[in-house]
Amino acid sequence: MPNVKPAMRAIYIPILLFFVAFLVVPLGVLFVRSFETGEGFNLSNYAEVLSNGELMTSICNSIKISGIAAVITTVLAFTLAYAVNCTRIYRPLKAAIKIGILLPMLLPTITYGFAIIYSFGNQGLLTKIIGHNLFEIYGFNGLLIGYVIYTLPAAFLLIHNSFKYIDKKFIVVSKLMGDGIFRSFRNTIIRPLVGTLGGAFVLSFILSFTDFGIPASIGGTYTVVATQLYQVMLGSIPNFNHGAVIAILMLLPAVFGVLLLNYLEKLNFHYDKFTDTELMQHKGRDISFGMISTVIVTGMLSVFAVMFIAPFLNSFPYDLSFTLQHFKDTFQSSDLTTVYKNSLFVALLTAVFGTCIAFCSAVLNVRTSLSGRSSMDITSMMTNTVPGMVLGLSYLLLFNGSSLKGTFLILVLCNIVHYFTTPYLMAKNALAKMNPSWETTGELLGDSWIKTVYRVILPNAAATVVEMFSYYFINAMVTISGIIFLVTAQTSLVASKIKELQHFAKFNEIFILSILIFITNLAVKLLADYYQKRKLKHL
Repeated sequence: MPNVKPAMRAIYIPILLFFVAFLVVPLGVLFVRSFETGEGFNLSNYAEVLSNGELMTSICNSIKISGIAAVITTVLAFTLAYAVNCTRIYRPLKAAIKIGILLPMLLPTITYGFAIIYSFGNQGLLTKIIGHNLFEIYGFNGLLIGYVIYTLPAAFLLIHNSFKYIDKKFIVVSKLMGDGIFRSFRNTIIRPLVGTLGGAFVLSFILSFTDFGIPASIGGTYTVVATQLYQVMLGSIPNFNHGAVIAILMLLPAVFGVLLLNYLEKLNFHYDKFTDTELMQHKGRDISFGMISTVIVTGMLSVFAVMFIAPFLNSFPYDLSFTLQHFKDTFQSSDLTTVYKNSLFVALLTAVFGTCIAFCSAVLNVRTSLSGRSSMDITSMMTNTVPGMVLGLSYLLLFNGSSLKGTFLILVLCNIVHYFTTPYLMAKNALAKMNPSWETTGELLGDSWIKTVYRVILPNAAATVVEMFSYYFINAMVTISGIIFLVTAQTSLVASKIKELQHFAKFNEIFILSILIFITNLAVKLLADYYQKRKLKHL
């Protein structure tokens, strides 16, 4: 690593101060407010909240449904990852599975609930096709479906990535040694992935436990902790101190989950060498997993089919004649087009500045010898732990009454901090694989450290930077948990506008705005993937 240069400190200090100001201090204020009462600082807020039967029921409901959803998600994600990595099903089908499973990530979670209602409700599309109601959709059942769809893509990506580090040679050897199907499966697949499977469960649990969008749209009378926090903060009489207590309680499962993830990581093991082994064809296995995977992905995507059908009909499900009037009305509404432009503006700023901060943080950690560079890893762990609603509430408490309140800037700052972990780890992993002597070579040739980063490291990390940009952009477009406490009438975004339109039962407008988000995010994702493929061809 190169010696510490003034330029390194000039970048490190502002980034460190940024996270102190917009992560550490807000969480500190949140923690302090949870103990604040009219009689000074004490535990009475906690005593009142924990003695609230409705809130405790909501916490138990959240734990119960998040746990069940996490188990189902982990099983489905493993099944899909196994089908993609350990079978010889039709290659185009594999590609379709990998693409189809990720599509829900391009939509706000609050849209999931409305799509489920329009699919499985009394007058839903799938209900009409089947001929009767399959189950009561509001409450537990609807939440379970929504949580599984929401967490399945993330769990799949985690397990799918781990499958790349399993040497399939041992599967073949196990068969040749006469191991039975279950023994071979346990030793060559489950055992190497046990840490990852545990990680997928924890990830799915935390995402479900902290999500606000799905319960806001389809929760009904089945209250969960996220909706309780929303009601306490934005009800007729907001209680900031009790809201702070609930937010702290929401942090506990996330903190426990991160600690468990770090422990589970030790259970994973890696092979010293990898061989590119083609698995033997097995028609029964391939056909079975091909059919199961198709059913899972098709079933998940079919829930969203109504979103692309209802806006083109006069009055679904009563008048099924084709019309474009709903789209015309939406695009002629300055209110609705403004929130879409606002979302684009916030997502673009988040992606640009978030990518810069995450990339610079990774460069400082991996490519320098700065004494405080490990603080970037600590920051990454903290941002990975804090749920969006908790971070948004901490901003509300800290910046209430300041010039930042009610601005686009506070939304951008919240998004940058909230989604920092994944782009940072993307950059960190990419930079760690690069030649460690580039900076030294550049210095010998007379280039400054900044010039070497700009001329050598950045071009070699361009594909990763584009991926970081698309990750920030897409998540900033779909988030609702992080910004629900921060938006105003002037800074309303599509996801928060959908929440408002829900009260007026304007579902056509909700679906049209959701389609706009989907198309925008899909375009960004396709462009990013196209650039990465071009980059790989030139390597």
